[in-house]
Order: sequence, then structure tokens, then C-alpha cells
Amino acid sequence: MANGELSERPLSLSVFFPCYNEQENVERTAQRAKEVCEGLGADFEIILVNDGSADETGARADAIAAGDSRVRVVHHPHNMGYGAALQSGIRAAKKELIFFTDGDGQFDIGEIKLLLPLITQNDIVCGYRLDRKDPFMRKLNGWMWTRLVNLLFGMRIRDIDCAFKLFRAEIFEGMTMSSAGALISAEILARATRRGYRIAEVGVHHYPRTAGKQTGAKLAVIIRAFKELFKLYSRIRKGQ
Repeated sequence: MANGELSERPLSLSVFFPCYNEQENVERTAQRAKEVCEGLGADFEIILVNDGSADETGARADAIAAGDSRVRVVHHPHNMGYGAALQSGIRAAKKELIFFTDGDGQFDIGEIKLLLPLITQNDIVCGYRLDRKDPFMRKLNGWMWTRLVNLLFGMRIRDIDCAFKLFRAEIFEGMTMSSAGALISAEILARATRRGYRIAEVGVHHYPRTAGKQTGAKLAVIIRAFKELFKLYSRIRKGQ
């Protein structure tokens, strides 16, 4: 896709949300996404990735899709992890640009308007949280994680795991993604950096969760992420 081409015709945009036990959020999130995409005049699709939810997330997502052909649902048979959900969303996307944010409603998808101007001259645009509305320990863990990942992979990303990212779909052609857990954002950015893709950043607002529960701060999730991180570091150093 040539630079500047995006401004010459309607946006071709896939928006997807990884969802795990988000029955109280999925309808509101999907509706807001439709409103924003319609306002952009985009040729769009919305993909809801139900990562084996144990609540009514899957059924509610199916009901949304049944009422709008622009909405599709991808179901995992069981909870496979955040990285697996992102991989499913990326594989399902059919448009030229791919955007994702979490299904918990902690970001306003309307702020995609801040990312779109930057994608004309870049391959990836990452949001970073201006005022992260999470508990102190979660913010501290995120700060340390970001600095470790940047150090290992020679990057300078302000907020590695901020779930507000826009990609040119072409960057995923031939890209191996092996992370099933929380490492997925770090893996995508590290592989993109190694391949010479251009990455821009912009600040976005972060809002308190109003329903559902966070899962990323669980000890098992953190331990899994660190194990995957050092395996990824070894693979990338070997050119894998």
C-alpha cells in the first residue's frame, strides 16, 4: 500500500476485540465500534474473538453478528490465551488495515482517529496510555516489562502492551507468531522491528474497567510471559 493512498479512498478497516468473559461489555463495545467506523466512512468489518468464555460472551456476540453482516465472531473451544485470541483476530481480518483493542471497554475506539493520520507514513501505530487506570502493582509490572522488552530487542516503545494498535495488514504476511499468552504484543513489535517496519506512537486515554475482571495480572500469566519472552529472544537471535 503506497504512502498517502489511504487518504484517496475509503478506509479498508478490520477492527477486532479479544474477549474473555466480557458478557457485560461486548454489546456496548461492538456498538461503539460500529458507530465510529460508520463515522469514518470506512469499508469495515468487526470481529469478536470469544476466547472460550465461560459466561454469555459467545452467545451475545453471536446475537450481535446475526443482526449485522459486518460483524463476525471467532470462537475458541476453550480459553487459549490472549496471544491466541490476537492471532485469531489477525488471521480472520480481511481488510487492508487491522486495528485491535480489548473487549473490556477501557479504551475509547473513537481515538482511532489519532492513529489513522500516522499510518499513512508508518506500518504500525501504537497507542500508549496517558493515565493508566489500573492498580499500582499492575502499572509497576507493566513499566518494568516494557523496559525489559525494549532492552532485549533494541526497541524504544513507550507502552509495549497497550491494547490500542493499528497495523497495515501486509506486515503479517510471512510473520511467525508463536506467543499464545501475554507476550504477543512484544513478539509482533520485535519481529516488525527486526524486519525494518516503521512504528509510530501516540497517546490515548485509558478508563477504569466498569464490568468484568482483569486476568493479565495473575501470577501464572506473568510467569508464562517471562518464559515465552526468553524463548522468543533466543528464536529471534537465531533468525527464526
